[in-house]
Amino acid sequence: MNPLRKKRLVIILAILVGVGAAVGLALSALQQNINLFYTPTQIANGEAPKDTRIRAGGMVEKGSLVRSGDSLDVKFNVTDFNKTVTITYRGILPDLFREGQGIVALGKLNADGVVVADEVLAKHDEKYMPPEVTKALKDSGQSAPAPMKEG
Repeated sequence: MNPLRKKRLVIILAILVGVGAAVGLALSALQQNINLFYTPTQIANGEAPKDTRIRAGGMVEKGSLVRSGDSLDVKFNVTDFNKTVTITYRGILPDLFREGQGIVALGKLNADGVVVADEVLAKHDEKYMPPEVTKALKDSGQSAPAPMKEG
């Protein structure tokens, strides 16, 4: 083979290997940062992976919020009106977090079927509900409750 052609072939192969490695690393990084959304029914049915970061959401069950007296630990139940899942969280809950409201929690599902959240997201106004929660409620045959008026 001509030395010039051999040199070009080596350069092209090196470029292809470099591009392949870059694409592989990018896909690997994206795979690790994906947080799939699961409803309480999917979690209760065992569809959610354990020890993998997920997003779980639904309506906070009334009367289920339990705060620890000596720490920032909080425990509450989230429902899609078919099934219920318990969520534990250590930290300060968002100002708009209330029972009977839609939330999305980011965390890992443990062996007991409890979501150990490291982040809790609440709606930002009276009319908004996270799209995933709205879809989960619609799929379960429920509609989101009307906003409560305080006063």
